[in-house]
This record gives sequence, structure tokens and C-alpha cells, in this order.
Amino acid sequence: MLLQVSDLSKSYGVTPILSRITFQILERERVGLVGVNGAGKSTLLQMIAGEISPDSGTIYKAKETKIGYLAQNSGLNSDRTIIEEMREVFRPLIDAEQELRQLEVAIADPALLSDEKRYEDTLARYAERSEWFRSQGGFEMDTRIKSVLHGMGFGDFDHATPISTLSGGQRTRLALARMLLQAPDLLMLDEPTNHLDIETLTWLESYLRGYSGSILIVSHDRYFLDALATSIIEIERHAAKRYTGNYSRYIDLKAAEYESQLKQYEKQQDEIAKMEQFIQRNIVRASTTKRAQSRRKALDKLDRLDKPLGDLKKAHFSFEIERQTGKDVLQTESMSVAFEGSPKPLFKDISFRLERGETVALVGPNGIGKSTLLKALIGRQPLADGTYRWGTHVKIGFYDQEQATLNGSNTVLEEVWSAFPGLEEARIRTVLGNFLFSGDDVQKIVSSLSGGEKARVALTKLMLDKANVLILDEPTNHLDLFSKEVLESALLDYDGTLLFISHDRYFLNRMAERIVELTPDGCQHFLGNYDDMIEKKQELAELAAQAAEMAGTKPGKAAAVPVETASSSYEADKQAKRDERNRQRKLEQLEAEIAELEEAIGALETELTDPDVFNDYVRIQSIQSAIDAKRAALAAVYEQWETLVG
Repeated sequence: MLLQVSDLSKSYGVTPILSRITFQILERERVGLVGVNGAGKSTLLQMIAGEISPDSGTIYKAKETKIGYLAQNSGLNSDRTIIEEMREVFRPLIDAEQELRQLEVAIADPALLSDEKRYEDTLARYAERSEWFRSQGGFEMDTRIKSVLHGMGFGDFDHATPISTLSGGQRTRLALARMLLQAPDLLMLDEPTNHLDIETLTWLESYLRGYSGSILIVSHDRYFLDALATSIIEIERHAAKRYTGNYSRYIDLKAAEYESQLKQYEKQQDEIAKMEQFIQRNIVRASTTKRAQSRRKALDKLDRLDKPLGDLKKAHFSFEIERQTGKDVLQTESMSVAFEGSPKPLFKDISFRLERGETVALVGPNGIGKSTLLKALIGRQPLADGTYRWGTHVKIGFYDQEQATLNGSNTVLEEVWSAFPGLEEARIRTVLGNFLFSGDDVQKIVSSLSGGEKARVALTKLMLDKANVLILDEPTNHLDLFSKEVLESALLDYDGTLLFISHDRYFLNRMAERIVELTPDGCQHFLGNYDDMIEKKQELAELAAQAAEMAGTKPGKAAAVPVETASSSYEADKQAKRDERNRQRKLEQLEAEIAELEEAIGALETELTDPDVFNDYVRIQSIQSAIDAKRAALAAVYEQWETLVG
């Protein structure tokens, strides 16, 4: 056991954050820490790292256990260069290497041969330090540094670059690289996937899966947690609960646990109701009074179960449109953007089109120009070359990941109301309530909000805009796991056209019908979602390897294998994907209608069993008519559902 946390509690003023948190971490465990924004996950890591003190409870770790903690968005601040900072991690090895070089010079000195004892002592010292240097990984030191820097996106960087000249995101990635090289026994990472593109994320997953120590990681990246975590600790309502398995397994276990608890609670409630009815019927009869009193005592002693609380309150919203666009929504031709003073364009030869109802993702490495491309499409960035043309009746809604359009001095209510002054205050407050801004929350100043809260304000404005084309730049950034699921559901039901950037592979898998991957020399098109794209790339790589083998050349130098797809075939595949998505959406709507109608019929049938209704013939007729109408509607919905399923 590396770490044990027992009865840990923390409050800020009178507000409890964590209450009696208990768990342990064993060697080589990979634990995901999840919960809504503000649940106390970062606070828990800070207490384990010793940066803040708990109000009560204990944290135990063995003396020899080294803990490494990387806070969220904590970049390196250093006067060193990249390579100097990375090599500093291995200071004992570097000192040993310098000593070995000095010993080698001494051994080669002819003067030392005249002193046999000094010579033997020097040889012994050299052998001892050489063995220590080898056992501590000294010969792999430079290879490890190069490997981690390359994996974290610094492969093409000049390693002599001063850290002070890097951007905030680059310094954060470098801080993570430094932590990986330190290789503590327990690695604690708070949102390490922020600022990472898909390629870097994939490398980090692979690296951490082979990590020799234990990992405690806070993340809202479901794909990452599925690939990495061996268990999940959920922080909810100030308490912690542990689940074995990855994120998807945790979701299944939690749902099954809730169903089981609810059934036990309902069963006990039925038993209590029967006991109470027996007591009421028999307490006044002389012949049964004792039995009734006995039941009452048993009822008083009963350990009553609390009703399971279920999920926390979630945001609830949907995106609507006022009118449809024409069939052709967007056509781009050979677009390129170059910044002033730059010798080459940021990107070039970008051509793609959007049709009504499509959901298309833009992907590519950090710095390739994805956000710049979106800004060019809405007129915020001039083109160096190429054209773009929007179709008829297009109304664009833009979500900026930096939330640069929000006025920091406004309150939440003022920010939304100023964008839609024609709406009544009650309507604005109702919509903000759907986004979890209730009561005094609407008077919070925008500049004081967390990243997740700012994202919800921006989404509120986007929802009220009723645009028929949504352009979203990293919409899942800053959102917790629950808010991401709500956003996905809203976008899946959206009837407009969607173009978005995301590094969230789970989100890409659920949303994307087609992917446009940006490269320095243009773009590649892939039908399907993220997994489909990866599968296609592997297929192309295998074809390239086969072609290279047949040509007697190395795969790396083989020309790209042309993949000829007829235009009609491409359009047919695209239409098939769109039809399947529409079918799935209609199925979900019909299943929701079926559940609603069945619940309504059940409620009406229960009402018929009410003793007060027995002697009211008119009311019975009214209820029966309503049941018949709903059953007819249910049969019609079932018929539609069966047609789609069949």
C-alpha cells in the first residue's frame, strides 16, 4: 500500500467540501478521480500533496514513497532552456557522470600508476560509480528525455529554446513532461489532458499504461479514463465511493447500484404501508389489539432505508432553429491563412463542403490552425488565398473556446439579457436555471466564474440564438462529465448543421458523421467518427507497406497509395450515414414517447383503484376514455417504432 486516506474532511467557512473521505492506493494502481466541477477533487489532491491541510482525518504514506503532484494548468516557470530543465531532473546522474569522466582522466594519468594503493582505490571507486550509474538508468537518460519530449509534442522544437518564451499551454505540457521523467511512486495529475492534441493524448495514454508506479488522476476525458483507469473514485455530495474498473464500467455499476437500492427502498415502503394498514384496522378491536401493538413495536424498531438520491441535478437544454437552410450550407475552395511576418501560411489548400443536417468534425495537431480556420469562416480572420461561400438562409451560432465574447464586468443575468433584450427577465432566469444558474447565482460577475460556469453562460446564449448552423470550437473544454453528456444529447437532437473542433475522442465518436483532418499541406476526409478514421488510417498504412514491399522500397519512402472512390459511392456512403443517424434519432424520440405514454396509462390505471373513484361513475368514464385514447396513441407509436426497427 502506497497511500491511505482516512476520514478526511475539509470545509471552507460553513460550506463543507469533503466529508470523511476514506480510500487507499496500492502499488501500480491507476485510479481515476471523477465528480462534477466544484466537488472537491482538486482540493483532495492538494491535501494529499501537503499543499493545504485537512480539517480532520489522516493521510498515511510510507517514508520512502515519493509523491509527484501536477496541478491543473500549472506551467513551468524557469530561466533554463528546455533541455537544461529536463536534464536537471537527473542531477544526481549528471553529477555521477561528471565524476566518472574525472575518474577516467585520473586513471589515464601515468603519475597515478606509481601509487599502487591510490590507483586501486580509484579503480574501485570508478567501478562502484559505474555500476550505480548503470543501475539508476544513466545510460538511458538522454533517450528517455528525447522520448518524453517527442511524445509531449516537443520533437520538432529546438531544445535550446528558453522556457520563458513558450506559451502557457506549452509550459503546461513541459511541466507534465518533467513530472513523467521524475517518475514518482505515486503520480497525481489534475486534468493533464488539457492543452493536448489527439496525437499527444494517445502517446500519454500508452506511456501511463506502462508506468511502473501508481497513478491518481483527475480527468473529464472519458476515452482517456476508459483506456487508463483500473478503478474509479467518485466524489459526490462531499463523500467518496470506489468502483472497480474503468469509466464505462463505473457508469454501469453505479446505475445497477441505484436500481438495486431503489427496489429495496420501494419493497420496504410497501411492507411499511401494509403494516400501517394492519395496525389501523386492528388496533381498536379487542381480539386483535395485541397483534396490532406487536406490529407497531416492530415498525418502530424497523431500520428504515433512505430513498436513494440518484443523480445530481444536471443542466437541461436543447438547440432549436427558426428556419432551415438550403441544401448546400458551405463550400470552401483552396483556403489558406498566413499571419503577417510569417514566411509560410499557417495552413493552405483547405477545401470541403457542408450540407444541411451534417455533423462534421475538424481535427489536427495543436498549432495547425483549426481555430483560425473557424474564425476565417465567420469573417474574423482574413484569408491569404482561396474562397468560401455560405448557402441560403444560413444563421451562424459560434462558440469560442476562449469565451472572448463574454463581458467580464457583467453579471450572468446582464450578460445574457444584453444579448437578448427583447426577452422578459423571467424567461432569461428560467433558461439560466436550466443551465444550473439559480437564485443569487445569476448575480455572479462573469469574470469571477470558473471555466465550466463561463462555458454554461456561452452555451445559454448559443441556445437562445436559434441558429441553424453551429460552429463550435472545443465545446467540451471546461465541462464536467455530466455536462458533456447533456451537451451531447442536445446536439444529437439538433436539426441544424454542425461544424466543430474537438480533441475529446469520446465526443468525436458520438457526434461526428464525417471528419476533416487538417495537415500543413491541405486536408484529408474520412467518413464516420474517430474510431472509423483510425481504422481507415491503419488500412491505408497497411496498403502503403504492401505497395512498398512489392516495389522493394522502405515503407517510409513509399509513395502514398491512391484510394480511388467514385463520387457516387462517396455520396451514397455519406447519405447512408446521415439516414442511419436520422433513424437512430427518430428511434430515441419514439422510445421516449412510448415510455411517457406507458407511464401515463399506469398512472390512470392506478387512479381507478382509488376508493374515492369507486362510486363516481362519471369520473370512471372520463379516466377510462383517457386510458383508451392513450392506448390508441401508444399502438400507433409502437407501429412506427417496429417499422424503424424492422
